Amino acid sequence: MASLTLEEHELRADSKYRQYTATVDKALKSFEYTSEWADLISALGKLNKVLVSNIKYPVIPSRIVISKRLAQCMHPALPSGVHLKALECYDIMFKCMGTNRLSQELFIYSAGLFPLFGHAAMNVRPALLTIYETHFVPLGRRLRPGLRGFLSGILPGLDEGSDYFDRTATLIQRIAEGVETDYFFGCLWDCVLCNPAIRLPAITFTLMKFNKKVSMEDQLFIMGTDLDVTVGALCAAVQDSSVLVQRFTLDLLLAAFPMHNSQLMRSDLVRLVTAAVTVLLRRDMSLNRRLYSWLLGSEVDVSVLPSENPVVKRTESVTSNTSCDQSTAYFDAYSRPLTIDAITNCLRASSVSTSPDVRPYRLIISLLDKPEIGPPILDYIMIEVLR
Repeated sequence: MASLTLEEHELRADSKYRQYTATVDKALKSFEYTSEWADLISALGKLNKVLVSNIKYPVIPSRIVISKRLAQCMHPALPSGVHLKALECYDIMFKCMGTNRLSQELFIYSAGLFPLFGHAAMNVRPALLTIYETHFVPLGRRLRPGLRGFLSGILPGLDEGSDYFDRTATLIQRIAEGVETDYFFGCLWDCVLCNPAIRLPAITFTLMKFNKKVSMEDQLFIMGTDLDVTVGALCAAVQDSSVLVQRFTLDLLLAAFPMHNSQLMRSDLVRLVTAAVTVLLRRDMSLNRRLYSWLLGSEVDVSVLPSENPVVKRTESVTSNTSCDQSTAYFDAYSRPLTIDAITNCLRASSVSTSPDVRPYRLIISLLDKPEIGPPILDYIMIEVLR
């Protein structure tokens, strides 16, 4: 910003730029006398006219004040006409500034622009998407400092079935490629961890981009840059208050993070299982079915596993080789130790709780309803129950 200030200082020697600054200040003054939304459109029109008349100057005078006024014009309670007029102003300024300057002054304009998409009217969204496509996609890696804010703003508008779903998804993909996909997903998981509002669209987008025909080893970018954040985000999502978020998260666990995966450490898997088994408390059949499929490896193709895999060896030794035998073998080889640790963790957490906590016992009762899971772990957790 120091170089920009110096450049602006040099421009002030130009009498036309000084006149430009005075005209901008005069246009901004009109915002102080607005009493209804029509006045805002008029004030924005005056400002836009001034900016267009001086488009040759890359340094926008009074840009901090302009950004504040534009952010105020993005208020959700204002009609779409005000939003569109403000977006027109953003577009003019970004054209004046160019990509390099926008990357340096991104923090000035993002506070007003990024939150709009989630509550924008349908006639506003294409204009906003055009601004992102025209001015933000070319930023590439330079968008990294503002990527979390961008994702928090754009993802709430990623509604399946909406008119602009495909265009929005394509925009997000282009942004991901520009900032590099591993960094992108690192920020995505960070947003999932901290922002419940974007969990459903974020998980939906991740499921779209995960190729089920390819192993996770060939698409490690999905895991982001910080494994601890990724696991924490998955735990938060699978414990979300929305059944839909939990359902999509379990779908992602089924597809991308099976129990036999080698990308997650054992402690990470225990965290995931501890969080995931709590869905049983909802008594939702769709959630239970997905959880049991994950624990039993029902959707794992045993034929792609190496011959030395314990599941393959055990199923080969059984003449019937039924899906039940495969599920039991898979659970014994991978999921049973993790499930035991998960239930044990729940029991220990309840034992130090100040108020009586019966949820772990309800979990055990629910697991006992599944003969492939409940009885095999009961002997191992009874000692914790008796404590």
